[in-house]
Amino acid sequence: MMTPALGVVRQHYRGAEIVVAANPLVAELFRTHPWCDRILIFDKNGRHKGLAGLMTFTRELRSENFGLALLFQKAFEAALLTFLAGIPIRAGFSTDHRGFLLTHKTPLTEDIRQRHHSRHYLEMLAALGISGQDSPLRLDLAPGEPSAALSLVGFDGWLVLNPGAAYGSAKRWYPERFAAVGNILSRRLGLGVVIIGGPGETAIGADIERQLSCPRINLVGRTSVREMMAVIACSRLVVSNDSGPMHIAAAFSVPTVAIFGPTDHTTTYPLSEASRVVHSAADCAPCLRRTCPTDHHCMLNVTVDQVVSAALELLEEGGDGLRRGAGRELV
Repeated sequence: MMTPALGVVRQHYRGAEIVVAANPLVAELFRTHPWCDRILIFDKNGRHKGLAGLMTFTRELRSENFGLALLFQKAFEAALLTFLAGIPIRAGFSTDHRGFLLTHKTPLTEDIRQRHHSRHYLEMLAALGISGQDSPLRLDLAPGEPSAALSLVGFDGWLVLNPGAAYGSAKRWYPERFAAVGNILSRRLGLGVVIIGGPGETAIGADIERQLSCPRINLVGRTSVREMMAVIACSRLVVSNDSGPMHIAAAFSVPTVAIFGPTDHTTTYPLSEASRVVHSAADCAPCLRRTCPTDHHCMLNVTVDQVVSAALELLEEGGDGLRRGAGRELV
């Protein structure tokens, strides 16, 4: 969700080299991004693990002689690493008790917190005097990746089901309902179904695959980040929980139906005109819990009919209709 801010940085510092420091998974998203000149990988589970690894990364940062660090990440660690690396200008939100490590700090006010997360980074830049024309949420594929996606899927014309969510089980709608949506939409739209997800979600993918009676392929745990991006980008429709793949779909302007339960759809909805949010008005939502301590009715109350209707409405409007429908939600 930080690519709109990255676009503003690119406009403001036209002649500068822009380097994105990110973990290995996020780094893959930026491998072909036009607003990023280079990537530094921070691998906390590999060569940068533990205290010795942190010091290794600090030395790597120091050797680059960066003049400015823009800390879109709000954690203490990001500020500490750039401080130890001796980067002269370190700008970011004064969250996580890290303000003393920053040379330019922006308070994360309640007003900013209530805005879409992509606006957080833009507000931080504005406070620093860094401005430019609004930039979209954007990701890019490399030449050859779309054709590779078609080869991977094995049939032409598909919709994507993304039933997982890394944050916790509370964010996951039910496999049997995803399967029902897949069967109905496949029949109505004449599309095959591709199930995607991470290595920890293979059981969910297998459960859905067993219940599908249409052309299908289960790619859960079987794709790289780039392959997943391409499968999403080349799809006709994505039905997803609130998750990273949901935002990837939005970045490629793929029609997206996003299912929300315990998280706040007003601040993390898919940033695309071609999207619909489906959620129930549960009294306890958004609770932001990883697991539900009660009956999970924020997700139980989201029906198959609601999701199917949202998808068909989105696709039927198309073109200018998608632009007119930006930000609408189904309750």
